[in-house]
Amino acid sequence: MNIIEFIQHFPNEESCESYLKAYREKTGIYCKTCKSSPKQYWFSGKKFFECSQCRRRTSLKAGTVMESSNQSLHTWFTAFLLMSATKKGFSCLEFQRQLGLKRYQTAFSLMHKIRTVMGKRDDLYFLNGMVEYDEAYVEKATKKALQEHLKRGKGSQKQSIVAVASESTPLENPQTGEKSRHCGFFKMKVLPNVSADSVERFVQKTIDRESVLFTDKNPAYINLEKMVESHIQIKSSKDSTKANLPWVHVAISNLKKNLLGIYHMVSEKHLQNYLNEFVYKLNRRYFGEQLFNRLIIASVYPYVQHYE
Repeated sequence: MNIIEFIQHFPNEESCESYLKAYREKTGIYCKTCKSSPKQYWFSGKKFFECSQCRRRTSLKAGTVMESSNQSLHTWFTAFLLMSATKKGFSCLEFQRQLGLKRYQTAFSLMHKIRTVMGKRDDLYFLNGMVEYDEAYVEKATKKALQEHLKRGKGSQKQSIVAVASESTPLENPQTGEKSRHCGFFKMKVLPNVSADSVERFVQKTIDRESVLFTDKNPAYINLEKMVESHIQIKSSKDSTKANLPWVHVAISNLKKNLLGIYHMVSEKHLQNYLNEFVYKLNRRYFGEQLFNRLIIASVYPYVQHYE
């Protein structure tokens, strides 16, 4: 959805309330008492739903990312538009200015709540087929007093370790026989270290067991063959990386440019949320203007029944 369409569809608070009410009635309102989605009655005066079985009342924002927020629905919807308007993202200061928020912390909190639901939405899916895997070392915000005492290069305490996986399905042109690769979905998670346990936990939570996994010959990957259908290890070199692990390294390169160009430096505490936003948009790179609607769905999705 572009800005002109947004202004036409959501000119005020009432239009946002009507849209959210209609969508929630369509998908069903989850009742925390009944642990199900029974029929709900709508009370327009107080703007809440009431369960037909237990009479529990549910506000319009309950069970969504907007729950317990003092911000208006119009502000939230505008935030969804800004977060989905560009694949590169917004700095927090620009986000605050565009929404007209008085406090930086309010804008910061709002952005990270949306990034969290982006991550939760992608956590519902597994990578499958042929999957590439590697790690990225991302510069993180470090106090100047500590920087001189930390080592440099790969594995430095100035860097965070990020696990990166990508679906990579080989395609063959039936006329020429030329083989190419189609890039599917991605996953990125911050790892505490590159130990076998950390890598195996990531693979277990993100990659389907019937997949074919491509990695380099890192000793930490020794047991991955037990977690997937087939594990193919390639000796790491410049040529082998381009030929066999191309998409994870394209994603790593774009991630670093994105973080450096827009946010300059992010703390390790919040890095996962920035990864959530980057991967969410990357996985939906062909959605175009539909990304706004998809973000509404992700934010309204009743996560309470899955994450209690």
